[in-house]
Amino acid sequence: MVEKEEIIDLIITTPIEKIKESEDVWEAHVEIEDGKMLVVGYRAEESFCEEETDEDTDDECVLTYSWYWELRNSETWDLLQENHDSDLTFCTPSQKDPWSDESTFEEVGDLSKSKICTWSDQNHIEDIAEDIADEVKEWLIKT
Repeated sequence: MVEKEEIIDLIITTPIEKIKESEDVWEAHVEIEDGKMLVVGYRAEESFCEEETDEDTDDECVLTYSWYWELRNSETWDLLQENHDSDLTFCTPSQKDPWSDESTFEEVGDLSKSKICTWSDQNHIEDIAEDIADEVKEWLIKT
């Protein structure tokens, strides 16, 4: 059976690619055991935009994505196990002057939605890989 550390490494290092038939879904397909494929992906959940008062600037938008993962039969693509709970998310701001890690609340005053996105907790793949690996190990024992 594949070890947890190997699963974590595969999750982090396997490139995530946009699914062609989808609007905004990205996935990595990781072969973890003979006949078993781990699919780790994220999909767009919400988009928030605020109109700027200056005519020369674009709308300020934030896209929120939620992570999911599935264990599939790599030959038939049958779904063996899944986690689509959407409780692990991240967001991406789209603005001209991104808020940096060095910025302070006092410097910016009220936070716009996109600045909250860069300031708030983010669940990036490196942050959640161990949680995914723990659950996948349990799935592998069951299947």
